[in-house]
Amino acid sequence: MIDARLQLALDGGGLELPAEGTIAVFQPPRDSDLPGLDKDRVQIIHDFKPDYDAWAARGYDVVRTIKDRYAACIVCLPRAKAEARAVIAAACEVCDGIVVIDGQKTDGADSVLREMRDRVTVQGPISKAHGKMFWISEPAAEFFSDWRQGPELTEGGFWTAPGVFSADGVDLASALLVDALPEKLGAEVADLGAGWGFLSAHALTRPDIKNLYLVEAGHMALECARRNVTDDRASFAWEDATSWEPPHRMDSVIMNPPFHIGRAAEPQIGQAFVATAARILSPQGKLWMVANRHLPYEAELKTRFAHVEEIGGDARFKLFHAARPLRKRR
Repeated sequence: MIDARLQLALDGGGLELPAEGTIAVFQPPRDSDLPGLDKDRVQIIHDFKPDYDAWAARGYDVVRTIKDRYAACIVCLPRAKAEARAVIAAACEVCDGIVVIDGQKTDGADSVLREMRDRVTVQGPISKAHGKMFWISEPAAEFFSDWRQGPELTEGGFWTAPGVFSADGVDLASALLVDALPEKLGAEVADLGAGWGFLSAHALTRPDIKNLYLVEAGHMALECARRNVTDDRASFAWEDATSWEPPHRMDSVIMNPPFHIGRAAEPQIGQAFVATAARILSPQGKLWMVANRHLPYEAELKTRFAHVEEIGGDARFKLFHAARPLRKRR
């Protein structure tokens, strides 16, 4: 956790943050306390909606993208290396002082430290709680300009970006689901956890759809989706899919739900997506879903829908069709 390392670095570990000015903290875990930082001087930068909302609920100033220049920056490393490099480069570009890097060893902190030492003088590191914190004291934007990355067009013709799901191309599970979707999905359709828009782009080849809602918690992924899905029938919602409130009931939900935030599988995320699908569908609405074969979604599906069937898949993935959502009587 960043908290233990930050406390140690500030209490005699050699880290001295400026006495004035705004301190930007990039993508901190929502359960962090950020000890030693004045809450009134901190701006949280987070593009993942559940974490954005969690920090805002605690009274922090939260933005989804960089808004200004900063007296100091603290970068919490994401898992994807290309995304980590891009965030470090962005921090260096807008920081007038010290840039602090923090991350778990499992998130590549050692590798990032080695790469940065090849370019600039790095101070620290502070090693604790299976992670490392280190920093650079002088503006260094020019040394990391080649690490900047944003949305890019892939060979398959879709826009993706570092850190979004399936950034290198089309996800095999989503491709299976696209092939299994029926010709008619109804007029009102939601794509929960839409990512960069692959499912929606294919669903919108159906003329009967009047409105398709792409619901995605990652803002960068949604920005990619805006480039990939240009049909006027598409609407884009930067929301946590598990709490999203549609304007009216849906005829169909399509989804390839996430099943982890960190490294460990968390099937309860997908189960929450199933619950949301049941909540937002019309009484005769239908769910079309793909999942990794080892994930235990069958019980949740049968709890939430009157009709559930596995309609195909392969050795790695399974496809589900569920219909007639069950709702508790008041």
